[in-house]
Amino acid sequence: MSRARSILVLLPLLLPCVPVAGQEQGAVPPKTGTPVLIELFTSEGCSSCPPADAFLKKLDVLQPITGGQAIVLSEHVDYWNYEGWTDPYSSGSFSIRQAAYVRALGGDSPYTPEFIVNGKTEMDLAKPGQVSQILLDAAKAPQLPVSIGALRIEGDSPAVLHAHIDADGTASRHNADVFAAIALNHAESQVLHGENGGRRLEHAAVAVDLVRVGKLEKGKPFSQDFQTKLRPGLDAKNLRLIVFIQESGQGTVLGAALQEVGPATK
Repeated sequence: MSRARSILVLLPLLLPCVPVAGQEQGAVPPKTGTPVLIELFTSEGCSSCPPADAFLKKLDVLQPITGGQAIVLSEHVDYWNYEGWTDPYSSGSFSIRQAAYVRALGGDSPYTPEFIVNGKTEMDLAKPGQVSQILLDAAKAPQLPVSIGALRIEGDSPAVLHAHIDADGTASRHNADVFAAIALNHAESQVLHGENGGRRLEHAAVAVDLVRVGKLEKGKPFSQDFQTKLRPGLDAKNLRLIVFIQESGQGTVLGAALQEVGPATK
């Protein structure tokens, strides 16, 4: 059995704490609890990636982590683009970010699909028990409070996203970078060539922009306005803003927050 197919078979086992039984069709549990940032490095050119994309979507919709809020982020790398299909959501910046994780975590080389939880732990879907434990442990880890306020989109051509970011760094023992990711709630593609040729793929929380907002100094609060121009053609109703605090040098994620964007204002 191929790795991709084995992961598909294991999907129901990977979320043992999901309250599926008795849950109404389409009902989504409230997103509360300790934020857990789950990054997926993926590609539409990789035949092993669709099951991982499906798993990320389940995490996003079902919110199965007891005591935790799954904040997921799909980062499409570009090094598969030479295998017959150019992933429309790919970016060299995400490949660079993944390579930094390889160095920070002592890995050999980048690969897809790769899950990174809170910037410090790789998660292997082929090990269901390990997956559950990693997510539960992450939900128990202390986090710095992060909040997003005054979120809005103004104007057109280009539209500009505005937000105010606050983080309580008084308990932080390390300097950290503040990042903001703009992501599509939902995305899909009809793949014409490459390893997934002929398949229609769906994705959740697809990063279209990831920027460093500023620096949180250890023991100090962070409060800053943030604005960025949006790429043309993005639907504001299909966007979310994810903010996270990460120790400098691609270290541990110390806190995170998510907020849906909503319609633009003129």
